[in-house]
Amino acid sequence: MTKSEEGNAAKGAAPLGGIFRAERDPAAPTPFGRIFKPDEEWLARSPEEPVIEPQLPIVDTHHHLWDLPGYRYLLPELLADIRCGHNIVATVFNECHSMYRAGGPEEMRPVGEVEFCAGVAAMSESGIYGPTRICAGIVGFADLTLGDRVAQVLEAQIAVGGGRFRGIRHAAGWHTDPVIGNSHTNPGPGLYLRPDFRAGMARLVQLGLSFDAWLYHTQLADVVDLARAFPAANIVLCHMGGPLGYGPYAGRTDEVFAAWKAGMKELASCPNVSVKVAGVMMRLAAYDYLKEPVPASTTTLAHHWAPWVSTCIELFGADRCMAESNFPVDKMGVTYGGMWNALKRVTAGCSSEEKNRIFSGTANRVYRLGLALPG
Repeated sequence: MTKSEEGNAAKGAAPLGGIFRAERDPAAPTPFGRIFKPDEEWLARSPEEPVIEPQLPIVDTHHHLWDLPGYRYLLPELLADIRCGHNIVATVFNECHSMYRAGGPEEMRPVGEVEFCAGVAAMSESGIYGPTRICAGIVGFADLTLGDRVAQVLEAQIAVGGGRFRGIRHAAGWHTDPVIGNSHTNPGPGLYLRPDFRAGMARLVQLGLSFDAWLYHTQLADVVDLARAFPAANIVLCHMGGPLGYGPYAGRTDEVFAAWKAGMKELASCPNVSVKVAGVMMRLAAYDYLKEPVPASTTTLAHHWAPWVSTCIELFGADRCMAESNFPVDKMGVTYGGMWNALKRVTAGCSSEEKNRIFSGTANRVYRLGLALPG
């Protein structure tokens, strides 16, 4: 355990090195829920299929980079996935407690993650590693419960971000059932409603930075309240609002969908909120893919994801929807190329203009990437 992890553990949060289970056992909980290390041999059995719409520009709005015990996913591993035939023009990194500084004040240590990603982005900008702009946008972490004091953290991240730092994610996923697993921030209930959090949120908004929200479908009302309290905030909802489909929610898909849709409809009434579509491999668990001898076809994945993705597009519109991979987390159930094929199948009925917005245009605008893109 690193010094940073020791400090985190002392505060009650599990170190990220313990996220993944090596064995593919759906009944074995991890500190943060249904998350398992990808099985490359199993993934290699994926049904072969051609890349759908290979020219469609894609901005992957949500991926991670890390070097965890027994599981490295850095630039070479990401590039290996990206070179799958889809037109990935740029990516947005999202915080994952990676490369925190080992020393200094605890609240300043997340600055190291932004600094690290800015270095990866600079490597990508050289062109040596291909045309994709890796980490064109960087979403880091800063503890908003610091209130006014979070400003110094955010300003430091702006300074080291090389012009790519766009905002922060402060995860609030919390549930009473340990099988569900809570967010790595160890949030407790009602994080987004706390006065100290909102004091920090005010500082974030003042600096013109975005806020990535991550929590479960049972907590969507908290994001609605936050969005209405800060109408000038640029809020991005991760992973389609975290619909849960395992533990106490197993076998209750219709009930969960109805509750989730009601919450998302209320949230869609807030014009300052956009939503990332996909990212549900770990939480929705629509079927036990881990028990299958081979990975599901993208047609099967599209069938399971279509109600959720289509509802997001219906409620928020293409202007406020953006596609994500959530790699390498979602790699436990699908290949990178398969992920995009499945999403393209789900959006097959959309117009060309809508597809351009969902797969790249909305991300370009919301994260202020400055890419020359259609749509």
